[in-house]
Amino acid sequence: MAVCPFFPIFAGANMKQILLINDVVGYSHVGMVAMLPILTYLGHAVYNLPTALVSNTLDYGRFNVMETTDYMRGTLPVWHDLGFQFDAVCTGLMFSEEQSRLVSRFCREQSEQGTTIFVDPIMGDAGRLYNGISEQQVELMREMVSVAHLIFPNYTEACLLTGTPYRAEGMSWSETCQMLDRLLAIGCRSAVITSALVEGRHCVVGRRSDVALAGFEQHLEEGPYFRIDYDEIPVLFHGTGDIFSAVLIGHLLQGDALSRSTSEAMRVVSSLIERNRDLPDKCRGIPIERCLDLL
Repeated sequence: MAVCPFFPIFAGANMKQILLINDVVGYSHVGMVAMLPILTYLGHAVYNLPTALVSNTLDYGRFNVMETTDYMRGTLPVWHDLGFQFDAVCTGLMFSEEQSRLVSRFCREQSEQGTTIFVDPIMGDAGRLYNGISEQQVELMREMVSVAHLIFPNYTEACLLTGTPYRAEGMSWSETCQMLDRLLAIGCRSAVITSALVEGRHCVVGRRSDVALAGFEQHLEEGPYFRIDYDEIPVLFHGTGDIFSAVLIGHLLQGDALSRSTSEAMRVVSSLIERNRDLPDKCRGIPIERCLDLL
C-alpha cells in the first residue's frame, strides 16, 4: 500500500482531541491558521473555536476585526448537548471581558473533567503591549492563566502577568526562578517563558509542576526548573510563538516530557526561520504547509 510521505508519523494510540480557542487571521499564517496544520500533522484531531475573525496582522496599520463572542456563547452549549469531549484545550488571544470569562469558565469545567488546559497569554512583546491590547485585558489574562496546567508567555508577557518591570538587559538565574514561581502563584501548574535573556544568554526557561500532572510528562526528578539556551536569529516573523506553542503541545500530548518538548519546539522554530528568512513580507508569517517536513 502506498503511503503519503507527509502522513502524520505519530498518529494512532497517542492521537488526542485538541480544541484551539484563538483568533482566525485571514491574511497571515498566525494564530489558529499556523497551529492547526502542525498539530494535525503531528497526528492529533484538531477542532477550533474562533475568538475573532481578523483581516490581517495588526502591524499592517489597518485592519478589521469581528469579535465572535455571540457565536462562542451559542456554540459551547451545543457541543455540551452533543457530548463532545476534548483531551486538551489551548487558548490564545481574547477580545473582551465577557469572552475571557466565558472561556475561563469553560476551561475550568473542562479541567474538572480531566482535560489538560494550555494557555498562551498573548499580550505583547519587546516590553510593549500589542496594538489593540489594553491593561484591562492583562488583568483578564491572569484569570485565564489561573486555570491552566501549562502556560507559555514570552518574557514581556511574563512581566505583565507578574507585575515585574521589563528589563532589556534581562535577568539573573535567581530572578528567573522567582518569576517562574510568581507565575505558578497565579494558579497555573507549570510554565515556560520564551524569549528570555538570562545572564546574557538567549534562552527558554521552564518551571515544572510541584506534583505529577495527568495530561503530560514532566520528569519531576530533574528538579523544578530548566533552561535551554539558543542563538538568536535576527529575523522577526509573525506567528513564530504560535508555531512554538503548537509543536510544544503536539509533543507533550504524544508523551514527550516538558523539557524535551520545549527543545523540539525551539528546534522547529529555528529551522523554519532559517528556511524562510528571505521571504519579503514577514508580517504574513511562515507558510507552514510548505515546511511540514521540518517537523
